Amino acid sequence: MNVAIGVRVKSGWAAAVVLCGPPNAPQILDSLTLALSDAAVPATRQPYHAGMGVAQTDTARLRTLIGLVERCARRSVGQLVRACRAGGRRIRGMGIVVGSDIDPARIANPHIRAHASEGRLFRTVVERAAKRHALRSVTTVEREIVPLAAVALGKSEGVLKRAVTQLGAARGPWRAEQKMAALAAWLVLGRKRH
Repeated sequence: MNVAIGVRVKSGWAAAVVLCGPPNAPQILDSLTLALSDAAVPATRQPYHAGMGVAQTDTARLRTLIGLVERCARRSVGQLVRACRAGGRRIRGMGIVVGSDIDPARIANPHIRAHASEGRLFRTVVERAAKRHALRSVTTVEREIVPLAAVALGKSEGVLKRAVTQLGAARGPWRAEQKMAALAAWLVLGRKRH
């Protein structure tokens, strides 16, 4: 059975959805939260912040926090990949949705740059973890995924949004993060094989 993983990256965590089935009728295998930060070290949720509205300038502390973030992402993504591959399932790839792809170096305001740096960090650690498990990944900015998926899956944006909402309607919490992760997984599931 082929499966696809979709991930909506946030600061310190990610919503993950695993889909299976044919692209015209995907089904949810799992919906979960990936820890991308260490609960025992709250600063790993926002490592580029030294405090409320203050950018982290201690490079040694920043390196330590980033190392913890990388380990957390490797562990969380590794557990998910092993669970997905159980029973002989084949993972077609991972779709990753992010809030922005702006280069933090282009931002003058230190506080806003810290947020952009965190966005880049959490995106990068998920991409690296996917690569570590030999998964092809595609990263898409959230504002672009619905139009992109509509074209790729041959559905109108409205039909696609309703379908994603219905896909998780019976699963309990099915917020925007889960919907974006499901849409990313659906794109991977529907991608033509090369």
